[in-house]
Amino acid sequence: MSQKIGGIIVIIVLLLGWALFTSTAKETHQETFFLNGEGRVMKTVKKTNEEWKEILTPEQYNVLRKSGTERAFTGKYDNFYEQGLYLCAGCGTPLFSSKAKYDHGTGWPSFTAPLDEKHIDRRPDYSLLMKRTEVRCAVCDSHLGHVFDDGPPPTHKHYCINSVALQFEAEGTGEISPKHREPQKGEKQSSETATFAAGCFWGVEYKFGKLKGVLVTTVGYSGGDVKNPTYRQVCSDSTGHAEAVHVLYDPIRISYEELLNFFFSIHDPTQLNRQGPDVGSQYRSVIFYHTEEQKTTALKVIENLNKSGRFKNPIMTQVIPFSEFYKAEEYHQKYYEKMRKE
Repeated sequence: MSQKIGGIIVIIVLLLGWALFTSTAKETHQETFFLNGEGRVMKTVKKTNEEWKEILTPEQYNVLRKSGTERAFTGKYDNFYEQGLYLCAGCGTPLFSSKAKYDHGTGWPSFTAPLDEKHIDRRPDYSLLMKRTEVRCAVCDSHLGHVFDDGPPPTHKHYCINSVALQFEAEGTGEISPKHREPQKGEKQSSETATFAAGCFWGVEYKFGKLKGVLVTTVGYSGGDVKNPTYRQVCSDSTGHAEAVHVLYDPIRISYEELLNFFFSIHDPTQLNRQGPDVGSQYRSVIFYHTEEQKTTALKVIENLNKSGRFKNPIMTQVIPFSEFYKAEEYHQKYYEKMRKE
């Protein structure tokens, strides 16, 4: 009797093992279910690589399934502020609301919080030989981007997401800040100059160049003690220069204070001699004022921001008089526009 029971158990184990093997060996679409934060049933979608390739573009497949990263400032949702919902491009799961979107200045769509915590998975990522937190869609396990702790209040989170990992469902129209106005009848266009440093000047110039009222942007080097420095010299962190952006603007259409507020929205001014992964005094945050009025306005804006609690740490931005500006090599000018044309 005991031998029969043992034989039956062996047969059952073998059958279960075979069933498990065949179920994992088959390349078929699979779905399981879970409850989201609102108690609604959501499907967990699993597809074979071949199935994903059929429904995704090559760029989407590289990001969503291969954990790739699109080039900064090239995604369709980077400088995009319409009202609505951002869904997973792989399965359509709602991930983020436009109300949580802001401009972090990194070149990818940024959000302060997900629409539903259960729609997001977070995993440790050591792919760049440092610890980061990867963000994936909880429903289809697609790579979305990463989350950092350098966002604005109240969450202080920065969900840095690839545009190609998202699809947008509009609910209305939004408004891009800062606000601007066109010259009134009889007013003539005038121009004034502002100079800022906020990390790598490629992205800073790109952002300022898209503002209405900004006439000309030029990247270069300011604040150092070496004449006519080269990019290689500045990158060595030995000349004292910061990568800076010269902004020629029309004060009728956009004020200096609005430029300052935009400046503080596109980078983290609480970091000292760095901006994200870029480390060195050449990446420091600086306002180079051209007039005493600019100096007064800059100090007032910084004081108000420090009091507001918008940033967890004090603002480290230098406010120093403008003295010189050395134009950077031509290939740095309008760098992202040139990259898009390639």
